[in-house]
Amino acid sequence: MKSETTRRPDTSIRATSGRRRRVMVGRTLLFLLLSVLAVPFVYPTIWMIFAAFKPNSEMFATPPTLLPREWTLEGVERIFTMTPFAVQYYNSLYMAVLITAATVILAAMAGYAFARIRFRGSNLLFLVLISGLMIPAEVTIIPIFQWVSELGLMDNHIPIIVLYTFGPGSVVSVFIFRQYFLSLPVELEDAGRIDGLGRWGLFWRIALPLSGPAIATVSILKFLTAFNMYFEPMILLRSPEVLPVSVGITRFSLGLGEPLYNTQLGAVTLTIIPVLIVFLFAQRQFVEALARSGVKG
Repeated sequence: MKSETTRRPDTSIRATSGRRRRVMVGRTLLFLLLSVLAVPFVYPTIWMIFAAFKPNSEMFATPPTLLPREWTLEGVERIFTMTPFAVQYYNSLYMAVLITAATVILAAMAGYAFARIRFRGSNLLFLVLISGLMIPAEVTIIPIFQWVSELGLMDNHIPIIVLYTFGPGSVVSVFIFRQYFLSLPVELEDAGRIDGLGRWGLFWRIALPLSGPAIATVSILKFLTAFNMYFEPMILLRSPEVLPVSVGITRFSLGLGEPLYNTQLGAVTLTIIPVLIVFLFAQRQFVEALARSGVKG
């Protein structure tokens, strides 16, 4: 009897260690597989970073190389000497922050209204709102240009901020908030009504604090869109000091118009830093909100 009882723990220990070993091997193989699959996506970014330190003549060398054959800082130095890059970088940052904050507040209120407030024609109004996504920006740019010119707001950031806050791109933000608020239990609002909260109190004290994943998702998408805006600023802005960095990096060229590829790639490398920081801080909420956005509707 004693020998049987002593063998059973040994057997279970060996089985447990065997399972752990298999799990560890499986995770290692999965990690290696994902690392190989990530190469086509990561390699262009790594090449772009090293290309900033190549001479312009080496950019299209055959065969192509990852590391520069001749390291130079000439392209990086031109970023801050040829154009007011720091000012343009600040323009993009502050406009992106303002547009993102305004979009989150307005889209959250609109999404809550469509999700929780029942009124006549709400579904039709939401359908009309969603249909705005089908209108290309190229169709509306001419009347927008005329409107901005008549108001004397050319070469000004105000029209850009208004367009990206209230434009068709914000419809996606309203949709994300609406779907998220639809997934919240109605009992939470019932409890709030018992405590004497009105409609604004239910939104501000219950719905909005619980919508962290939706806020993170809208913030990432809107910040990425606003920081990389190009078409409207290219039409409505002229002076180098008011351009966003997305338009400013296209102005790096030689006297005859030949692009300075190493300088442009170095500038692009600097422009992706804010977007990466925002995404790294909010990636978990971003994935959660996308998973929950289709729960109801």
